[in-house]
Amino acid sequence: MPELELDLTVNGRRITRHVDPSYRLLDLLRDDLALTGTKEGCGAGECGTCSVFVDGKLFKSCLMPASKAQGTTIETIEGLSRPGELTPVQRAFHKTGASQCGYCIPGMVMAATSALRENPAAGIEEIKERMGGNICRCTGYTKIFEAVEIARDVIAGTLPETALNPELTKTSYIGHNTRRLDAPSKVSGRLKYAGDMEMQGMLHMQVLRSPHAHARISRIDTSKAEALPGVHCVITCDDVPGEDGFGVFVHDQPIMARGKVRHVGEAVAAVAADTVRIAREATKLIAVEYEPLPGLYDPEEALRPGAPVIHDYAADNVVKHIPLRKGDIETGFAAAELIIEERFSTQQVEHAYLEPEAGIAYVDHDDVVTVISPSQNITHHRHMLSTIIDKPINKVRFIMSPVGGGFGGKEDMIYQGMLALSAMKSGRPVRLVFTREESIMASAKRHPSRTSYRMGLTKEGRITAVEFSMLSDGGAYGMSSEGVMRKAAILSCGPYEVENIKVDTTVVYTNNTPSGAFRTFGGMQAQFATESMMDMAAEKLGLDPFEIRRRNMMKAGSRTHTQQTLNSASIDRVLEAAETASRWEAGPPNVRGANRSDLDGPDTRQPCTLGARFNEARHQIEKAKVAS
Repeated sequence: MPELELDLTVNGRRITRHVDPSYRLLDLLRDDLALTGTKEGCGAGECGTCSVFVDGKLFKSCLMPASKAQGTTIETIEGLSRPGELTPVQRAFHKTGASQCGYCIPGMVMAATSALRENPAAGIEEIKERMGGNICRCTGYTKIFEAVEIARDVIAGTLPETALNPELTKTSYIGHNTRRLDAPSKVSGRLKYAGDMEMQGMLHMQVLRSPHAHARISRIDTSKAEALPGVHCVITCDDVPGEDGFGVFVHDQPIMARGKVRHVGEAVAAVAADTVRIAREATKLIAVEYEPLPGLYDPEEALRPGAPVIHDYAADNVVKHIPLRKGDIETGFAAAELIIEERFSTQQVEHAYLEPEAGIAYVDHDDVVTVISPSQNITHHRHMLSTIIDKPINKVRFIMSPVGGGFGGKEDMIYQGMLALSAMKSGRPVRLVFTREESIMASAKRHPSRTSYRMGLTKEGRITAVEFSMLSDGGAYGMSSEGVMRKAAILSCGPYEVENIKVDTTVVYTNNTPSGAFRTFGGMQAQFATESMMDMAAEKLGLDPFEIRRRNMMKAGSRTHTQQTLNSASIDRVLEAAETASRWEAGPPNVRGANRSDLDGPDTRQPCTLGARFNEARHQIEKAKVAS
């Protein structure tokens, strides 16, 4: 198709360009004009990272065809202020600490600027509404909204300009608001993430991924892809010169599928070409023959005799089992006057960081293979890659680019090996940027879990015994599963003194998307079950939930479940602060009136729903407002 000629004004300068008819405005800005402050987080108009002004109106540039920009005036984050300067909105974002990973911040600044341009006196609810099309995964939004309010008041003159000045750190950073050193580059859009970086002669990578969850690979033919003009190299597992296998604890994952695929979306081959379009077309020319195998999608099925084997080294499909024992479990339950049993489950969770996975690899003048990526584990990745590409460690270098959100999800070396192999084979720098669909399909998730819990207590609420068994779905590869299970076992009984425990955490292979590191690293799944059991016990015993926790909490001198003696413990202060901050109404959960003392008598308690308590609290707050 013939190229389109576009004539438009961008950040005050008239621009004429010939572009591909398939271009979006986002592609024109990023790829042709190098205005990388405008980000691509989703490509579907959901996240707002690509927000720009078109003729003064806020638009999501990933949804706008470049052809529609003909004759328009475009303003991007780079055009809001002169180099080295920041607008009041940008300074306010810097002031409040609104930028954390920073990937969403250019879009947030554009949306905030739009809100105040449309209505300089916008109240907080209007600000929230106008910024509703922008997503942040780090901050919780509070500091962002606070920044917009400060900027509004400074612009209106109701706050002095000095309200945007940096605060003095005094003699210590501890206990003081400290501005991030990288905040100016984030709020101005100048900070370069891996997907923003370019190198001279850079090639673009696209990956062919498996449509099958479990299948044997009988043949891969890359000849047609290699013959396509613009393609510089095609790589498969056959291009790995060293020991092919990586992982945080067990090196069970190949750079690309070797012999068989184990989950939908697993990399089978990769192409490095002059453009993303050529590389994408080349992947369609790679012929792969699969022999489908029975799949495993349920962790309990993975443990059954005769279940399909995912990895030959683990015939029982068990990645790791962590047992933990303390005291005598039978004696503990014999001493209990109340025994509670329950099952809990948690689901798979996507990290949804705003920055999709991306990276660049090149071989420098000293034959050092260099990978730039937002890796959260670069030292480990470097050592693994050294073995995989069969080079001494001094010939492998990893550079950590700014991380546009990670939450543990960028701890695993999912794609860096492919980049390194392509750079070595082609002799050129190679860049890969995942689409949002690829990120969801191929990256690790939070471990789904199923927990069987048995707790014994006295009538006074003292825990006498805990039996805890968690089964987790590790997916197709081990990744961080062993560490997650260790943390889940260690934290299984919470910050409570329990003399008799029997804990088992087990993670198994399935043909689901791999599970890996995620915030809390196994602690969330365990604590969800434990704290739920504490609330259930409080209800059955007629105790206040805070009180039952105080009766069991660890103190200085307590011995943990793994037999360490604590020199100090802060849970008493945490409980007190939580009770005060929540304006807790003392008493057992879901009841009004006196506590029950008879566990076996009829239940004459009246239910008190959360909604009713919320409405009552709101009513009291409104009365207080009127009175004041």
